[in-house]
Amino acid sequence: MTSGDDAIRAAAERAEKTAHRNLPQFDDLPIPGDTANLREGAELNDACLALLPLVGVWRGQGEVSYPTVDRSYRFAQQLVIAHDGRPFLHHESRTWLLDDNGDVLRLAARETGWWRPQADDTIELLLAHSTGIVELFYGKPRNQTAWELGTDAVVRSATAQDVTAAKRLYGLINGDLGWVEERAMVGQPMTPHCSAVLQRVVG
Repeated sequence: MTSGDDAIRAAAERAEKTAHRNLPQFDDLPIPGDTANLREGAELNDACLALLPLVGVWRGQGEVSYPTVDRSYRFAQQLVIAHDGRPFLHHESRTWLLDDNGDVLRLAARETGWWRPQADDTIELLLAHSTGIVELFYGKPRNQTAWELGTDAVVRSATAQDVTAAKRLYGLINGDLGWVEERAMVGQPMTPHCSAVLQRVVG
């Protein structure tokens, strides 16, 4: 187990590479831009303090599989979690599939949404997917660095895959952001679907 001093030292070493970076900004908007760097921009709203460790830009790799698919696939991901000082976080994820050599095969899933913490420590996570699915997750922090959520509602367009429920767990692991997802879809019960470990590149 990492000691408190070791964790602080590791965070300082990571910050040498990430603390000076933030989201690109347009300079001609009449309002402030989002920030994914807690050292810059608006102050994080007090309502979001339980989600503070998530704020940043994260990149890494993971694996996706499901019983209805004949093989598993590696993917790469960029996850941006940013804020503008109000009591919510903006969530944007882009992924792309990789071949066995780590080269890009093709673009993959995209999702965007909002983390909305509530006064009773409940977290609402609204996600809209490029595949025609909109999900409303509810959850709570497991502790100061882990968050567990499950769907309360799933809405599908007429052309979307038959998804009925999902669960996600996000957590910090030695400074990296790991997440795992289970899904119930295409006639299958809740089953592990994908997971990834992401490294901070901004914030």
